[in-house]
Amino acid sequence: QVQLTESGGGLVQAGGSLRLSCAASGRTFSTYTMGWFRQAPGKEREFVAAIRWSGSAAYGADSVEGRFTISRDNAKNTVYLQMNSLKPEDTAVYYCAGKRGAITTKWGDYDYWGQGTQVTVSS
Repeated sequence: QVQLTESGGGLVQAGGSLRLSCAASGRTFSTYTMGWFRQAPGKEREFVAAIRWSGSAAYGADSVEGRFTISRDNAKNTVYLQMNSLKPEDTAVYYCAGKRGAITTKWGDYDYWGQGTQVTVSS
């Protein structure tokens, strides 16, 4: 059983930065693939990034890859999403998720979810 809790969201001006954190409980954390998704009002849940236990990572879009960085610290049972050069279109609720096995981009493939943290980027 894995429980996830996100933090670090908030209100930031365009061009600013935020670092989201996802704290996980459960001794199996280090073996899990961890991902970040986001969902804006009226939009479908969107894959942002994911990272395997080895540190291999994948990103949802070239523009996101250039601005966002996913990382993890297995000793702290924590995964991070560093977000730089934020844009108003990044405004969404950001969710942390976990799964067994390889990275996938489908939200339905993930077994464990946090409650989300709001990121609002003002112009």
